[in-house]
Order: sequence, then C-alpha cells, then structure tokens
Amino acid sequence: MPKQTVLPFSIALVAALAACGGQAVPAEQKQRSAGEASGQLKTILDQMVTEMLRESPEMATSLAVSESLAGGKYAHRLADSSAAGLARRAEQIQGMRARLSTIDRAALGPADATTYDVVATVLDNAIAGQKFDFGNNSIIAATPYVVTQLDGAYTTVPDFLDSQHQVKTIQDAEDYVARVKAFAVVLDQETARIKADAERGIVPPDFVIDGAVKQLKTFAALRPEATVLVQSLARRAAAAKFEPGVQKDLVARVEAAVHDQVLPAYRRQIAQFLAIRARAGHDAGVWRLPDGANYYAVALKAWNTTSLEPDEIHDMGLQLIDQLQAEMDAILDGQGLTSGTVGERVDRLSRDPKQVYPNTEPGRAQLLAALNGQIAALEPLMPRYFDSMVKAKLEIKRVPTYIETGAPGGYYQSPALDGSRAGQYYINLRDTAEWPKFTLPTLTYHEGNPGHHWQSASAQEAKGLHMLRGALVWFSGYGEGWALYAEQLADEMGAYKDDPLGRLGYLQSMTFRAARLVVDTGLHHKRWSREQAIDYMVGVTGDQRSSVTTEVERYSVWPGQATSYMVGRELINRLRDESKAKLGSAFDIRAFHGVVLRNGAMPLSVLETAVRSWTAEQGGAERSAPGGG
Repeated sequence: MPKQTVLPFSIALVAALAACGGQAVPAEQKQRSAGEASGQLKTILDQMVTEMLRESPEMATSLAVSESLAGGKYAHRLADSSAAGLARRAEQIQGMRARLSTIDRAALGPADATTYDVVATVLDNAIAGQKFDFGNNSIIAATPYVVTQLDGAYTTVPDFLDSQHQVKTIQDAEDYVARVKAFAVVLDQETARIKADAERGIVPPDFVIDGAVKQLKTFAALRPEATVLVQSLARRAAAAKFEPGVQKDLVARVEAAVHDQVLPAYRRQIAQFLAIRARAGHDAGVWRLPDGANYYAVALKAWNTTSLEPDEIHDMGLQLIDQLQAEMDAILDGQGLTSGTVGERVDRLSRDPKQVYPNTEPGRAQLLAALNGQIAALEPLMPRYFDSMVKAKLEIKRVPTYIETGAPGGYYQSPALDGSRAGQYYINLRDTAEWPKFTLPTLTYHEGNPGHHWQSASAQEAKGLHMLRGALVWFSGYGEGWALYAEQLADEMGAYKDDPLGRLGYLQSMTFRAARLVVDTGLHHKRWSREQAIDYMVGVTGDQRSSVTTEVERYSVWPGQATSYMVGRELINRLRDESKAKLGSAFDIRAFHGVVLRNGAMPLSVLETAVRSWTAEQGGAERSAPGGG
C-alpha cells in the first residue's frame, strides 16, 4: 500500500524552506529553528483553544473537555451574547492573529506550516467579517441577523441542555439550573441587539421575522412543566436516582426559573420582533444591506475558501443541473415515468403513497428504523474505501418539535472527544411527506456515514492533529464538500446497485445542491425575490414546495453557505481525478481518502496543496520502487 503520512508534503517544498539567502543552512541549525518555531506555534494554538473554549462554554460541554483546558469551570455558564461579548470576542480574534503573525512561517516544518495556514485563514475570514458591525460574526462566518427562524438562543439552548448537558450528579443538576437561568439572560441580550440593529436599519425580511415569531410563540405558550427545560431535568434526575426530595426541589426550581425568567424573556423577544415588523421588507438578499455586495463577497470567501465570483458559481450550478437532469431523465424513463419535465415527474413520484411514511408517530419510528438500517448495510463496505475505521458511534434523532418549523431538513452534531456522547444526526420529521422513501438514503449518507460523522470522527481521532484543527475549526467548503462527495461515494460503493429509485434520490440531491449555487447567488447577487427562488428550485428538483420554502428562507439568512456543498465536492473530485491520472494503477482510493480526512478541516485552497503534494510523493515513491517505471 502507498506510504501514509499525515499532512504529507514534497521534498522540494522542504528544501525550499531550508534555503536562506542563497546559502546552505546547517542541518542542526535548521532543525533547531524549526523546533523553536513549532514550539512557539503549539504554545499559541494551546492558548487559542483555551480562549475559544472560555468564550464558548457550550462548545466545551459538547466536546466534554476538562476545566483546565477550558480556562475554568464552564458547566454552569452560557456564552455571552451581548454587544460587549461580541466586541470582546472580536478583539480576541484580532489578538490571536497578531500572535500568530509573530511566528516565522518559513521556519516551520511542512505539517506545522499547513496548520499555520489553516488557522490564519480562519482568523482572517473572521476579521474580514468584523467590519460589518451588525448581525453575528462567528469564527466561521458572518451572518446578517441576530435572531432568525434558524439562529438564536431559542433554537439552540433548549436542545443543547436536553441532549448535551450531562445530568449524572447533583452538581450537574445544579449547573443545569444555573444554565436555565442564564438562558433568560442570553435571550434578553439578543433582544437588545435586535433592537440596536433595527435602529441602524438592519431589519430581517418579513418572512424571517414571521418564522422566528411563530416558533417563539409556540414555546412561550407552554406551561413551564410542559417545556423540555423542565421535563429533561425531571427525567434525568430520576434516571440518576437522586433522592425523591432532591428531585422534587430541582424540578421546582427549574419550573420557577422558566416561569419567572425564561418565558418572560421569550415574550420580550416576541414583542421586540413585532415592534420592528412594520419596517421589514420582503427582499431576501443581502444586497439591500449597507455595503451588501461586499458583505456577500466576504461571506462567499468565508464559506467556500475559494476565490470564485458569484457569476462563476451561478454558471457552475446551471451547467451541473443540465448534466444531472439528463441522468435523472433516463432513470425516470426506465421506470415508466415519461410524461412531463424531470421536476414534474419527480414530484409525482414523491406523492406516490408507496413512497411516503405515515405522518404519525409509528410512521416516524419506521422512518428512523429505515435510516439506521441504511447505515448498517453500508458498514461492511467501508474497509474497501477507508484504511482506518472510526470508533465514534452514530445516533439518528428527530429534530426537536419546538424548532422543527424553521429548522433545516437534516444536520449533524459531532461526538464528544472523550466518547461520552455519540455523533448525532438529526432529521426534521415535521411532515414525513417531505421525505419520500427514495430520498432518504442519500441524506443518511450525507449526515452520517461516510459523510459528516465519518469526517468529524476521523479528524477527532487522527494522531498528531492539534485539537484546534481536529475539533474546533470548521470550513464549510471542506466539510459540506466532503459530505456531498460522500453521497457520490455511496453510489460508487454500490449502495444503489439494485435500487434505481434510490439512485434517482441521489441524483435529485445533487441537483438540489447544484440549484443552491443558482439560487444563493440569485438571491444575494442577482436580486431574485424569495418567490422567484422557490419557483426555480421546485421546478428543477421536483421537491415539495414546503421543503423548498424552508431552504430558500435558510439561504436568505446564511448568505453564501449553501454554495459550499457543491463547490467543495467539485474540488475534491477534481483533485481525485488529477491524482488518478498522475498515479495510474498506483492510485489507492483508501489512501486518498485518508489524506483528505485525517488532515482535519481546512480551506479548500490548503486541501488542494496537501493532496497535490501527497500525489507527488506517491509518484516519487512509485518511481523509486524496485522495478518502478
């Protein structure tokens, strides 16, 4: 099998880094210089991890890290969502970049130089987004609105407390109570920022406000004891077998916090949205915001980590749709579905009662069981395509009902680093008709294996990869590009060998992601309306209008993100084709996947360099082997 290394680079690059002023550098001095720079880099990265985790106690809990690594006790806290908190994190990121710049990159070894480039890209993209002083600006990318139908504490904190905050000890339960109280504070912090942005003319589109208010009202209408916040603690305190009196006291205190603090904070956020609703327009694109064209350019770069322009991305989508629909047309013809456009025929197939699980709790249970079966069926095929198996388990769960109205169709949460929590793939089951049976395998391969779960676990379990790269940084072009490539890989693995409709679902998914290139750039660059985008996407994919509407509204509040899937997939395919052409029979698909995955998340530009360097190394090894040509 070809040589396997993490972050392999060519001998020529190492030699170039060793050159200094045209004179040879003694090997001992070179090693000492590289060692010093490497130690400096590790020190800075370790500091960055602690700073990032201190500011994000939810992430610390999700990863189950130690208190020392996270800079102190965190299990009782939530992230500060006030304007001051955002300003502090922006200053922190600028400080990280300044410290990173003190390192002589040329003195680093190849692996460390790549880590430097990865971290520098994260920080540079975040700093580029900071000049737009509205909405949210995370370490990943900027988004224009504080709270939407997708974003905000109300969409994340209840599920976080239920699924990720452990309740195994009395102290865990006390920390849970503290976090419920902190939840009310965070809601009010976000409400204050909604108001401040609106005073500067930054008001979300009307349909975004309506979607958020609908979900906020659904939760706010609950009795305290009926909320997941109370029920989760009651269930888990009982499972932990706390003394009955202790259980009763804990539940009563959470009920009081929900009644006195959380639900009033929900109502204040609703009131603030209603107060600005009359000032909301219906245009969906960020072109309407201050310096909107530049905002979109920064967002595209952050999500994709490429230099592709909006028109290039738009045209890429149109070309891919033509290719994919030709394949779909052939399958539909073979199934006797010959009348109408591809989209119309897929829509008819989607409405076939044989293709729809009952929209009942037993029907949803059947659907979840089928997804688990699909993962199990693919498992024996994995060793043929990967040279190491991940250890982290995968759980498939339903999106919580209190956020399902505005939530995406599916999403994934990484496993805890200590193995205490499996990776979790969520599917939105608000209406099973949105998930015809022939579409489900592809979603499962995307979110589960060999997609997000396999990628995330591979990075977490990789040897020699700093935690910052293995667990904390994320590049959507890489991560979503891999997940979309994983859908294609499942097809190549034979997942649809005897399932033409399943393969149709795969091609529909690819068409869906290609349409995203057209629609996202249409909304934010070409000034399409929400309705124009929905009509176009329904027409080319044949998806349910309700599902497409949710998607288009998502693109409206996450500009650029939806393009990252196909942009990343296309690059991975191009790199694979290049390697196969150069290595011929020496090309090993398992080794190729190892290079892509065990290096962790990275900008697509850095991935390009890493894979090409690996290819050059393999070619050199092949030529130098006995009998090699």
